[in-house]
Amino acid sequence: MAAFFKSYFTAKSEHKPAATTDHFSEAHLTYIDAALGWPFYNKKGMTEIFEMYMPKWPPSGLSYPTRVSGDMHSALVAFTDTPELFGGEIRILAAIDFKDGKVVRWIDYWDGRSFGAETAAKMRTPVDKFPTNFDYDVASEGASAKIKDVAQKLAAAFAVGDAKAADELFSNDAVYLDRALRVRILGKLAIGKYLSRVLSTVPYGSGSKLEHVVGSDQGGGYEWTNANSSVKRGIVAIDLNGAGQIERLDTTWDNGVMSDADLQALVVRSIEK
Repeated sequence: MAAFFKSYFTAKSEHKPAATTDHFSEAHLTYIDAALGWPFYNKKGMTEIFEMYMPKWPPSGLSYPTRVSGDMHSALVAFTDTPELFGGEIRILAAIDFKDGKVVRWIDYWDGRSFGAETAAKMRTPVDKFPTNFDYDVASEGASAKIKDVAQKLAAAFAVGDAKAADELFSNDAVYLDRALRVRILGKLAIGKYLSRVLSTVPYGSGSKLEHVVGSDQGGGYEWTNANSSVKRGIVAIDLNGAGQIERLDTTWDNGVMSDADLQALVVRSIEK
């Protein structure tokens, strides 16, 4: 897996369209930027978009991974696109599925405000034209039984606002990151208190629905949707220890579609009283 992603990000950072998309399946591909609503449903379309953008990128424009969880069945990858590529820094969590050593599904999630809310709004696909086919049931080599079990238990607890049940899944020294809210919580006790304050209002909390799981016994994550929220979708990355407990949670969603008032209210809830 390490060799695959090294090859992919090297080709992308060297601005080589064909070498980059050689990592994708010819038979089937779903690649969607979930923040902007840019869908590509075949390798040809991906190659064409890279052929359009890459010649304009300066040599300093890079794309590189910062964290990889999973294996060559499916994975969750954290990576960064530097500002030279698309006009602003993008720090992404991507859900990736493989079949026969090639990517058959790749979905990017990131928060619009870190990129620049106004710029992202201009680039975002209108709501009535936003893609609805995210290929959650893709035929791939799948996720491990352990990561599926933990993800399903966590998502079920989040969906009904059960902070206690969710907190029981974390290790004592776990780290909880919400990129969209700029929140970092340290330790199981603090995480439990935090979840009791926010699960009723964060988009991945009450009313959310698990859609797709990726990863291995060491970690991965899941994609969620929430029809009742202004933020319709996002991702939760989880790393597991040897006992199957969550030792790190890292989530992101597009805060650019949420009002300032609603976002500020969520940030206030992160404060312990």
